Amino acid sequence: MSKKKTQIVVVGGGAGGLELARKLGARYGRKQHDIILVDRNRTHIWKPLLHEVAAGSLDANLDEVGYGGHAARWGYRFFYGSLESIDREAGTITTAPLVDPDGEEVLGRHTIRYDYLVLAIGGVSNDFGIPGVREHAMFLEQRSQADTFRHKLLNACFRANLESMDGTPGAKVQICIVGGGATGVELSAELFNAAKGLRNYGLEVFDENTLAVTLLEAGPRILPALDEELAQTARSELEALGVEVRTSTQVVEVTPKVVRTKDGGKVDADLILWAAGVRGAHGVAAMSDLELNRLGQFIVRPTLQSVSDDRIFCIGDCASCTLPGSERPIPPRAQAAHQMAETVFRNLGRIMAGRAPQDFVYRDHGSLVSMSRFATVGSLMGNLVGGRMAIEGRLARMAYRSLYRMHILAIHGWFKGTALIVIGHVNQIVRPRLKLH
Repeated sequence: MSKKKTQIVVVGGGAGGLELARKLGARYGRKQHDIILVDRNRTHIWKPLLHEVAAGSLDANLDEVGYGGHAARWGYRFFYGSLESIDREAGTITTAPLVDPDGEEVLGRHTIRYDYLVLAIGGVSNDFGIPGVREHAMFLEQRSQADTFRHKLLNACFRANLESMDGTPGAKVQICIVGGGATGVELSAELFNAAKGLRNYGLEVFDENTLAVTLLEAGPRILPALDEELAQTARSELEALGVEVRTSTQVVEVTPKVVRTKDGGKVDADLILWAAGVRGAHGVAAMSDLELNRLGQFIVRPTLQSVSDDRIFCIGDCASCTLPGSERPIPPRAQAAHQMAETVFRNLGRIMAGRAPQDFVYRDHGSLVSMSRFATVGSLMGNLVGGRMAIEGRLARMAYRSLYRMHILAIHGWFKGTALIVIGHVNQIVRPRLKLH
């Protein structure tokens, strides 16, 4: 009788989950192990690129990774499904039925056994319970949402262009972005980059002056992860583009076309994008009895194992990990997900070899924010520079681009990753500047 394979299930094909599945598949293959990646989408795109997809500056079809082909190359299996529940006693997960846009069932409810489970399901923007946010605002948490924003943006731009051609004075596309973190700042700038090119794509009387972008931040300044001087530089760049930046402005209600603030003010908007805060996915509490924090994130030990179950690991935005000597959990960043994936890969190997898992060590390599082609600011720290160094301009831009290249190498390996980086440079030259469909 053949020995049952050790089954490792990774739920979530984001930056951390996809990298981990690749490493596990490449290391263990299919002879004695069965590595399964479960995701509700068929393709992966790096989340920090979604603001470019939303603005039409990036064609996601050229940069996304198909899970099926990637799985075949790296020795794991891909299962198309969305996590519904976890049965810790039985050692199984259940995926929810999948239905098409017409409501017909494509795949039924399915149960998958696991010996070890890794949850990498990501997080969502925190609406803080503010009325109307989930009903009337858009989000940038996955590819489909970025596509929806782009379609609505283009419709608004074409409408404003037609109004201007018909002689309507002061035709504007009003956009309100809530959240002065990296996503909100980067999208604000990218919108103006896209607007500069629309005149070459059939919008004869449209330019960046037709945009009216308002960026709202509840805190005293934008980009709290950066030094105050760098944050002020970023604000100055945004205001020079035409973005109205309002700090210390708390939103209290969102309606279909209006964002109301605590000071009694309001912002009229054709499009409302919510990019404030990170919390666990909605409905996660009903999936299992794993311990959660108040934001709906799985609480883990320093080894990244759930405090409720040694066989379950959690990484990325869905995990709440407070390391010894720290007062706050590790911040929800792409670099944290990457480092967590590496630690879980090593710890799974240690556990299967009968050794104790090691604690996660987080190395903060700094923060970088790109305001499209207009400016890039950030800071490098830790082992990269032996301390902390503020950077701007060309050096910051080079460092920012290197982040995506590192991601490509992490999920594709050095040989194919390097080839894709070269192809990416060629695509920047030959492909259209904007995606208008």
